[in-house]
Formats: sequence, C-alpha cells, structure tokens
Amino acid sequence: MRASDNQTLFRRKIYQDLLDWKRKDGEYALLIEGARRVGKSTIVKAFADAEYESSLIIDFSNPLNDTIVAFEKYHTDLDSLFYHLQAIYSVTLAERKSLIVFDEVQFYPKARQLIKQLVQDGRYDYIETGSLISIRKNVENILIPSEELHIVMNPMGFEEFCWAGDDEITFNIIREHFCNHEPLGQIIHRNIMEKYKTYMIVGGMPQAVFKYYSTKDMSEVESVKQSIIKLYRDDMGKIPVGNGTKAQLVFENIPSLLSHHRKIFRPGTIKKSTSSRDYYDSVMWLKEAFICNICRRSTDPNIMLKLDLDDCSFKCYLMDTGLLMTLSAENNVLSSAEVATAFMKDKLSINEGMLFENSVAQNLVSSGRELFFYEFYTNGNNRVHEVDFLFTEGMKIKPIEVKSSSSSRHSSLDEFVKKYKRRVTQPIVIHSKDLREDGEILYIPIYMAALL
Repeated sequence: MRASDNQTLFRRKIYQDLLDWKRKDGEYALLIEGARRVGKSTIVKAFADAEYESSLIIDFSNPLNDTIVAFEKYHTDLDSLFYHLQAIYSVTLAERKSLIVFDEVQFYPKARQLIKQLVQDGRYDYIETGSLISIRKNVENILIPSEELHIVMNPMGFEEFCWAGDDEITFNIIREHFCNHEPLGQIIHRNIMEKYKTYMIVGGMPQAVFKYYSTKDMSEVESVKQSIIKLYRDDMGKIPVGNGTKAQLVFENIPSLLSHHRKIFRPGTIKKSTSSRDYYDSVMWLKEAFICNICRRSTDPNIMLKLDLDDCSFKCYLMDTGLLMTLSAENNVLSSAEVATAFMKDKLSINEGMLFENSVAQNLVSSGRELFFYEFYTNGNNRVHEVDFLFTEGMKIKPIEVKSSSSSRHSSLDEFVKKYKRRVTQPIVIHSKDLREDGEILYIPIYMAALL
C-alpha cells in the first residue's frame, strides 16, 4: 500500500489486464469504465509511470489551458496536435514508447471519436478512462471508434482488500480449500469470516480502504463513504428533468427493497400507482453509471439465459456493499467502533441477508458474470420459490442460494433441482459457515464467492 499526492495506490488485479493490452502493441486503444472513485485514474497513472518511457495525461474534467483549443484546431493535423499537447503539458513523447491518457473522457467526447485516427497513426498507445461514458448525452453526437477494447474496473474485491493490508496468505488459503473442496476448520474459518465482514463494512472503494488501514477509525471510513454517496447523488441531480429525481428515488430505496424477503424491484413501494416501466430509464442510468448491479429474471433457466428474460422484473443491488451499509444506516451509526465490531463478530441484530446477497452479487459481477435469478411455483403450492442467482457452467445451469443464517433449509433450491434436474450442475449454497458437501450440494462460505 502506498499513498502520495492524495492518491492511494493499491495492488489491483486490473493491472494484469493493462499488461495484456499493452502486448497488443498499439492495435487498439483501451477504454476503462467504472463507477466514480473506484481508482481508474490512479491505476492508469501508476501503469504509465511503470511501463512507459513517458506519458501525457489529460484530465478532461480539468484540462490545462489551451488543451481543448488544440483538439478543436488540429484534430485533422496530428503532427500539430502532438506538438501543441507536448508543449502544453511539458512532456516529450517517444514513438511506440509513450502513452497518452484521456482521463475522464466523458467530459470531451470528441477526443474519444478521434481515437480511430490516433490508433491508425500508430505513434503512441492510448488509454481512456471515465464514468458515465455510455450515457446517451455523452455518445449521441460522436462516432464510437471500433478501435477500442473495453474493460470495467470494479470496487476492490476481498483478495485485493487483503493485499491492501499486506496479507498475501489469506486468499491463497481460501483458493486452495475451495479448489480441493476442503473445510478450513473452525478457527481459521472464524478468523477469515471476521476479516470478510470487516471488508463488507469498509467496502471496496480505495479511499475507504486506505482510511481503514491507515487509521483503523471507522468514523474516518464512514466520512469517506458518505462523501462518495454524496458525489453519486450530485451526479443524479444532473440528469435531465424527471429521470434524475427517479434515479435518486431508486437509489435511496435500495436498502428498503433489498430488506424484503422478495427483493424484486417494486415501484409501488417508491411511489404508489407507478410501474417498473416508469423507472426503467433511471434504473438503466444507475446501471450504466456502475452504481448499481441489476439482476434480471430468467423465465426459462437454460444455458441461453439472455433469450428468456422479463425486463420488468429485476433486482437492484448496490455495486459496493460497504456503500450499501452506509446508505442503510442513519446518524453515522456505523462510525461507532462498537457497532462495527458487533457486526464483525455476529453480535449485531440487523438484516444480514440483504448484505450477504448484495456482496455475492458484487463478487459475481467482479468476476465478469451477469446476474440472473429465477422464480417459479410448484404444483399445488401458491408459494413462490426463488433461486437467488443462476449462471452457466459448460452445458449446465449452476443455481445459487444465499443464506446469512445458520439454517440448513433451502427448499427453493431443492425444488429447482428437482424441477430441472437434467439442466443443473452442482448447486451452491453460500452461507456464513465453513465449506462442506452434502449430497449433490456444495456449501461454501461467502468469502469464496469470488472464486465461482
């Protein structure tokens, strides 16, 4: 862990993706998307310093004087453009040894459109970073270049959280036991669960993680998370009239929606006599801003999960569980070390089910998976059954049920396996206990969810 110039630099898995891209030797520009404050700019600047002879980094949210003038005047004359940018930023660029970064490129979409000519020119490598890049107003007047590779940067996962605390051992142990389907034993499991619940309350936003490890003061951590939530609220306030208010309503109601047994988005709980379609654009904005992870309902669980979806039936998770906990609390209750410790040690009476499920969703998305769930009825039973998450594994469907309690009952999962036995591979129950196998079901502790 290193901090300098008010920026926090942690070891992040995405760095390997950047190295893989660099080996393509200028064939594509790289576009890194992600929510605000997940660390995009920090990791790219570190990558530029370590892997290139020189770099020119343009922050389009606050460009140096004459930057935009240079782009407007010389976008058809790359020699002049490079000459003026080097002068403005006092940087000397070397052909095939230098990187140009368009940071926060959503503030100047014309630079993104120029990527086609820049890549074809071939003198330098290019990385673009930003949030809200896909929002309609940021792309409606430009031609999206096909010379872009896209990757998403997510909040820090549990393994990265461990690395930030100079712990290189814990996740290796987790991975080994997961691969071998071996329990860790009561003492090790209890210690890792406490660490994972610390990760849940701190969250994966780099600034919050830095505050935790540098101060161990939960009030400092909460202050950071609250500032990030305020930033997101301010962004929603800039959405054109109507949808901005709706996006804020959805965002503020996520804890309430997830606290119910059925976590499906229910517009009537936000405002009476409204439908899911009334909020569709706002929910999509939250998804495209990477603030929320949307889990869609499959109507026919098969390996082509996207073919049979109900767009009006979905669950809305927050992209970071630490932020969800802050959004769920009031009066800075999480600033208390006593409250935080009680949560870590399973002595706090709260609805942990929604936190566990949100954390699993976060893990699956960070692993590159889309989110799907399934609901069904059984013959002669009016009770709706729900499988929390589905994903494909080979030619089969893998169903997942998430449980925060110590109960071993999972009737919905059992009924699903019975109903679709030929389609299903080993079902998973994610819970707070140690790993075990019982018949065809694999029970794994929540800290193994990232390994699915």
